[in-house]
Amino acid sequence: MLESRDEWIKKRAYAIWEEEGYPSGRDVMHWQQADSERVALEKSVGKESKLGVKAKATRKPATTAGIEEIADKPVAKPTTKKTVKAKA
Repeated sequence: MLESRDEWIKKRAYAIWEEEGYPSGRDVMHWQQADSERVALEKSVGKESKLGVKAKATRKPATTAGIEEIADKPVAKPTTKKTVKAKA
């Protein structure tokens, strides 16, 4: 599965944190280092598409397919206690 740029940086920053022995208070430095590595990697490859980065999700337009079928079906009226008693 393809991952976003931020997801890649997040995983790399975590790996750097692990490699350094889980130090506290260095999260910003780890993120910056991972970001710098990603920029260098992108420059060496040329295009993000070669790195396996997925494009941002786009919303598909709503379709009206099937609405006509639903509109053609008769709608059943809800039954109430009065209606059930009157039929009995």
